[in-house]
Amino acid sequence: MTLPKYEALKNVEKAGVVAVVRGHNEENSYQVSKACIKGGVTAIELAFTSPNADVTIKRLSEEYAEDDNVVVGAGTVLDPATARLAIIAGAKFIVSPSFNKETAKTCNLYDVPYIPGCFTPTEVQSALTYGADVVKIFPGSIAGLNVIKEIQGPFPYANVMPSGGVSLENMHEWFENGAYVVGVGGGLVGPGKDDDYEAVEKNAKAFHAEFEKLSK
Repeated sequence: MTLPKYEALKNVEKAGVVAVVRGHNEENSYQVSKACIKGGVTAIELAFTSPNADVTIKRLSEEYAEDDNVVVGAGTVLDPATARLAIIAGAKFIVSPSFNKETAKTCNLYDVPYIPGCFTPTEVQSALTYGADVVKIFPGSIAGLNVIKEIQGPFPYANVMPSGGVSLENMHEWFENGAYVVGVGGGLVGPGKDDDYEAVEKNAKAFHAEFEKLSK
C-alpha cells in the first residue's frame, strides 16, 4: 500500500511546477487555479492569504478527486491550526514561508508532506529533523541559483523547492542546479490579479512545456 504522503509527493514531483495562487477573492482563487490546471500546471499551492482558502481547497479537491495528476495543497500556512484546517479541507501538501516545528508535527500526524520555507543551514537542518520531505528555499531570488548545490553539500538528501524568483527564463537553471520542483507565483499567475484567466492558462502552458522539455 502506498502511503498518502508519498502519493502526494510523487504527484508534486511529476508536476514539476507548483503554482502559487493568491486570489483576491474566493472565486478568483478558484478560477486562477483552474486556469493553471487547464494549462498543464497540475500542482496548486493555494495561499491562506486568499479569502476562504479552505473553501477553495475543498472545492478543487472534490472537483479533481478522480484526476490522479492534480494535487492541491495549501500555502502560507503559519501554524498547526491552519495546517489542520487545510488538511481537513483536502490539502494534500502544506507549504510555509518559514519553519514551524508544531506545524511539522501536525503534518506528520496526518501523513501530509510539509514543505517549510528555509534560508539558512540551521533552518534546513531543523526542517529535516522534524521530517520535512521537501525544503522550500525562500526567497529564491535572494538566495540565488547556487544555493541548492551549497545546501546539498552538507545535506545531500534534501529535496529543494526554490520559490520566489523562478521565471520561465531561468527555470532550467534551477533544475540544472538540482531543484526537486519549483514554486512559481507572479510569473505564472500574475494576470489573475486582473481576472485574466486566459493569460494564466497561456502562462501555464508555457511553464508546462518548458518543464516537459527539461524532463526529457
